[in-house]
Amino acid sequence: MNTFFIKKPLITEKATSLNEIGKYVFAVDPRATKNEVKKLIKEIYKVDPTSVNIVNLPPKTKRFRNIRGKESGITKAIVTLKEGQKIDLTK
Repeated sequence: MNTFFIKKPLITEKATSLNEIGKYVFAVDPRATKNEVKKLIKEIYKVDPTSVNIVNLPPKTKRFRNIRGKESGITKAIVTLKEGQKIDLTK
């Protein structure tokens, strides 16, 4: 199993508010499936995920003066844990 599917945990204001209800957000590889993410979270963080939702965000176009460019898109995995379990993302 490839551990490079999970790139990093996403720490935003919205993701932090989801942590309070037992949901954690991770940036993942676009090729990752729900089952692979579930197995990797269980293996890496030693917790029991109940469900995984995958969200594909499209690339955004950016402009600086007269130059146009694209910001790359991202794939997020929202992982719901069993009640009472937590992941310490401060490490």
